[in-house]
Amino acid sequence: MAGPRHFLDLWALEPASLRAILADAHARKAARKGWGQARPDADAPAAGRTLAMIFQKNSTRTRFSFDAAIRQLGGAGILSTGADMQLGRGETIEDTARVLSRMVDAVMIRADRHVDVERFAAAAGVPVINGLTDRSHPCQIMADLMTLEEHRGALPGKTIAFVGDGNNVCASFIHASAKLGFALKVACPAKFQPRAEDLAHGGEVEVTEDLDRAVRGADCVVSDAWVSMGDVDHMARVEAFAPFQVDEALMSLAAPDAVFLHCLPAHRGEEVTSAVIDGPRSLVWDEAENRIHAQKSILAWCFGAIG
Repeated sequence: MAGPRHFLDLWALEPASLRAILADAHARKAARKGWGQARPDADAPAAGRTLAMIFQKNSTRTRFSFDAAIRQLGGAGILSTGADMQLGRGETIEDTARVLSRMVDAVMIRADRHVDVERFAAAAGVPVINGLTDRSHPCQIMADLMTLEEHRGALPGKTIAFVGDGNNVCASFIHASAKLGFALKVACPAKFQPRAEDLAHGGEVEVTEDLDRAVRGADCVVSDAWVSMGDVDHMARVEAFAPFQVDEALMSLAAPDAVFLHCLPAHRGEEVTSAVIDGPRSLVWDEAENRIHAQKSILAWCFGAIG
């Protein structure tokens, strides 16, 4: 008997599955045009199902989008922080996974450590979704790629420039490049470049300290916070990344119809200027909305409704 379908890292999934999720997300978004946010999708693939949402890290977009997603799929959600649970008082990850597997139909975790999500999934009898860890952010990247497709067409042949820290967001872009056929150029200081093991899962990826080289001719420019939750070297990071700000001059090096993405929250005046994030090339608000649609299709995939 096959085990549950987990959504933990993009490198571990088949290209056909990722393409099916993206196609379903586009279709679900189009079908809801003009509807209220609380109205369930016509097929309601999660009817009778419950999603547990566990947060060890603060969240706005992940929290609201997953709650909206399970409701729009016709299901229900239960939300908790790690501190609310016995998990926060020493119960093992494996025991928590076994208990919740008897009570809900899927679990989404936004966790401090990637290994904890992997341990949870290994012990769970229901699908587990990585809502963010220190190592990857696959749900965000699916929403980002959906947004790029929505506005600029098919991914193969596109070049994405990622400017900033070689962090969890960058890692998931690297993983996606091999699965979905786009080129990725990463511009960041040497000290903060992506991990070798992430690059080993990548496709056409170039890492450089030359900002102009990375952005020139790109179809999409992506930025992220220089300091993530859990980082303790704030001032060192701000100093190192100061030359890597995305401003209008840098965007002018990209393709004439290039767009800008940022997973938010943004630190205006640090990794990106207000002129860019509020400018005509910015798709950050569509990108944030698309977290709902992409995650609905991730859930549908986990439940076996697609792909």
